[in-house]
Amino acid sequence: MTETAPSSDQTRPDEERWLTPGVRGIGSASFLADVGHEIPTALLPSLLTSTLGAPAAALGAIEGVSDALAGAARFGGGVLADDPARRRKVAVGGYATTAVLGAATAAATAVWQVGVLRAAAWTARGLRVPARNALLADIVPAKAYGRAYGFERMMDNLGAIFGPLLALGLVAWVGVQWAIGLSVIPGLLAAAAIVYAIRHAPKAERRETVPLRVRVRPVLQGGLGRLLGAVAAFEIGNVAATLLILRASEQLAPGHGKDAATSIALGLYVTYNVAATAASVPAGHLADKLGPRGPVLVLAAGVAAFALAYGMFAASTTVIAALTVPFVLAGVGIGAVETAQHSAVAALAPTELRGSAFGLLATVQSFGNLAASTVAGVLWSAVSPNAAFAYLTVWMVLALAGLLWTARR
Repeated sequence: MTETAPSSDQTRPDEERWLTPGVRGIGSASFLADVGHEIPTALLPSLLTSTLGAPAAALGAIEGVSDALAGAARFGGGVLADDPARRRKVAVGGYATTAVLGAATAAATAVWQVGVLRAAAWTARGLRVPARNALLADIVPAKAYGRAYGFERMMDNLGAIFGPLLALGLVAWVGVQWAIGLSVIPGLLAAAAIVYAIRHAPKAERRETVPLRVRVRPVLQGGLGRLLGAVAAFEIGNVAATLLILRASEQLAPGHGKDAATSIALGLYVTYNVAATAASVPAGHLADKLGPRGPVLVLAAGVAAFALAYGMFAASTTVIAALTVPFVLAGVGIGAVETAQHSAVAALAPTELRGSAFGLLATVQSFGNLAASTVAGVLWSAVSPNAAFAYLTVWMVLALAGLLWTARR
């Protein structure tokens, strides 16, 4: 009698079936939301300076205020996301509100209107981040956190590549203001993707309404506190990618001319995003494969890649190939770091404080990045670019030491 071959479902344990409709929905939301976000972001300088006649200082002020509000909102969003039912509403509302407010800047007739709409959109964007990350942890088994967060990060990075390209096409077709207005379409599709993910997620646990309470000390107890300390050191050295572009363009300008150097530097930035996209899912697979310490070890590897990249940026070179290597290293590093940070927090945070844990992580990321870019910019102007990247390298080495210590514990 011929034996019946086992079905694919029988040969694969439940924990291996991680790419569920819910995970695909959240990944699609990240891709679509980033496409919708990149269009107004790429076109905001043109809208302010060319259309509304504002000075460059207005752009800096609007972006600075918006980033600060987004950072504060991420902390508040973590408090809201502690309740499983509430986090789903915050996720849907955050995606939809960001899309509408971001696209509404197309109708602005004064600089102050752009500032208000941009700040409100970034606040909504900040609120949704902890809710989305906590929701993803709700719908996958713990042994698949790395792969699930790697997939979400990969889709987000794809959006960062596709969004600016779509913006260029829309500007050529309909102009700057219409292009910004049309960004509402991918943004609302992202909200629909979150609704789809929620419908394919396990039902939220029924329990009494969780009171809104700021809980930092319970989150920082044990391994999660040690991890976030090392993450803080990394983020204080994690400079904005725009400074990497500036470094490349300044080094290449004497040999290639200003315009060509700028184009090459932007091409290197695309390489950075491609490397980040390619590294995210493999980093998640490795984190799952290595067991409980896997996310911390992958995070340490990503930080080591950043340390090497910044060390190379600290040296002076005019060779394109020599600049390509640190861009690729930094891209691989950010793909590994973002994936491992999220999967580590999901694994270490108490279930009832998962929202607060992700909110605290997002807050550390936001304000750490602000500190890194500010201090590096001052060192760049007052001393030299070499000194700025040497400073950032020191923080990467400190973060790496903290992560290795955390892994041993």
